[in-house]
Amino acid sequence: MIYLLILSGILLYISGGARVNTLKLNIAVKSGSSGIIPCVYDKQHKENRKYLCWGTYWSSCRILAYAGETGKFSITDYPVQSIFTVRWDKLEISDSGYYWCAVEIGGYGTPDAGYYLYLTVQSAPGVYVKNSSVSGHEGDNVSVQCFYTSGYKDKLKQWCRYKDKSCYTEKRTDTSQNPSVQISDDGRSSFTVLMTGLRLSDSGWYLCSVGDLQAPVQLTVNEPKPVTHIPTTTPSDPETDK
Repeated sequence: MIYLLILSGILLYISGGARVNTLKLNIAVKSGSSGIIPCVYDKQHKENRKYLCWGTYWSSCRILAYAGETGKFSITDYPVQSIFTVRWDKLEISDSGYYWCAVEIGGYGTPDAGYYLYLTVQSAPGVYVKNSSVSGHEGDNVSVQCFYTSGYKDKLKQWCRYKDKSCYTEKRTDTSQNPSVQISDDGRSSFTVLMTGLRLSDSGWYLCSVGDLQAPVQLTVNEPKPVTHIPTTTPSDPETDK
């Protein structure tokens, strides 16, 4: 059994005696469109079976898909990253609700591990990105534009790393924030995240967060571009050529 406590917007879940702190996730989804979300798990469970469950309560949720299955939801596991992704082709507004990223632990009396997130399916999501996958080379810069509707214009804007839930906040200037991540808000309909001097370790999933809604973005950082050297030649002497 998993016990849930919600304190100041932070979700605590207890599974098999282990307590984990994570952000309360409320993912914005556009109705009728395809989409993808990441689910993280402890690296000790990389060999365990992964699945997605639907329902308000863990004890009575309905399993929608296991890793490797195809259907309305499909799950792909990435054990090296300790992440599995859930992809769908089309969700309707009625599909809004609590979904559980779960790992099958097995054994009599041993509870599975998991945490919930909420999917808010809307015809016009309060927060969205036009491209949920961006890439760059090590040492380069990359920018992501996060859009929001008028109702979220005055809400807190953040750029959060999904795996460890570390967030960079717009308009914060304290030294605790990484100077290589800059957020600028146009005050009307979008804010832009600029990541400079990319490192391979920056690869992963991030969240455009506005108020209580988030939109996931996958960042892939590739090896540096190979440097092409163009050989130089010395002009020949016409007399020598003769």
